[in-house]
Amino acid sequence: MLETMIGVDLAKSVFQVHGASMTGVVKFRKRLTRSQFRRFLAAEPRSVFVMEACGSAHYWAREMVKTGHEVKLIAPQYVRPFVRRQKNDAADAEAIVIAAQRPEMTFVGTKDENQQASAVLFRSRERLIRQRTVAVNALRSILYEFGHVVPSGIRNLRRIEEILADENSDLPSLVRSECLDIIAQIREQTVRIEAKTKTAKELASKDDVARRLQTMPGVGPLTALAVETFAPEMSTFKGGRNFAAWLGLVPRQFSSGGREKLGRISKAGQADIRRLLIVGAMSRLNWMGRKTVPEGSWLARMIAKKPRMLVAIALANKMARTIWAMLTKQEDYREPATGLAT
Repeated sequence: MLETMIGVDLAKSVFQVHGASMTGVVKFRKRLTRSQFRRFLAAEPRSVFVMEACGSAHYWAREMVKTGHEVKLIAPQYVRPFVRRQKNDAADAEAIVIAAQRPEMTFVGTKDENQQASAVLFRSRERLIRQRTVAVNALRSILYEFGHVVPSGIRNLRRIEEILADENSDLPSLVRSECLDIIAQIREQTVRIEAKTKTAKELASKDDVARRLQTMPGVGPLTALAVETFAPEMSTFKGGRNFAAWLGLVPRQFSSGGREKLGRISKAGQADIRRLLIVGAMSRLNWMGRKTVPEGSWLARMIAKKPRMLVAIALANKMARTIWAMLTKQEDYREPATGLAT
């Protein structure tokens, strides 16, 4: 049985470590440089290392495992309440240990190199999409200043091109030139986005978990890759509701005095998977329509009395629970016999 728990406050060059027994008795406090920290890992007897799940944490977790140590990662928001009085590196390292020794504490799974590589691809694609959206909105704002109103969305780029190509347009030549330059940037970004999307789809087609997830309606390659990349092992969740709560798809609670009061969804979780599940749920609703929803089913009752976006979020919650069941039982998606009645 391991006897020492070591909290590490990570940094670029200087690492603060706090060693304590499993009962909380302080053994040592050290401030180490990067090279000293590596030697410390190799020389220290097998221990439990605990860190916040922040930048470089997954890399150092893999390095610690290589030297025979056990590693636990904690979400930073769970450590913050245990920082006593003044905040500094030593206090942070101590708070990490105190938080990790709480019996009810939950931990973050360590990502391997392939998961981090997929995350880099996913984030790069999202960043390009945001940059392209900024460019399209810049075009719309420029044209609006000269009396041309264009609806939002990349699908309206052709309308902007038609305005710029109109020989009878009242746009100054300099404005037209600058707008054409922005359009060239948008086209370049679109090519890069499509290339990254193709790579993501190829990765999703090669991964067994991602292929299984795509058997569910509303879950495409990008959603499947996001779940495989960002979600921890499903065994860490007691049930599907816990996974949905981790994604932030459950209502926020404002309950007191035995009176239950629920608000909007918490959004206190993995934003990428949550957003993609909601988009997938909305696409399912658009594809199904009212005519194909089984009469008397859960979905039919929701559509009859709730706004469409709220129904999509509720369906995304159900999809998250189904994902947990599929990955836990290692089964493909099976359509319920009664439609979406339960």
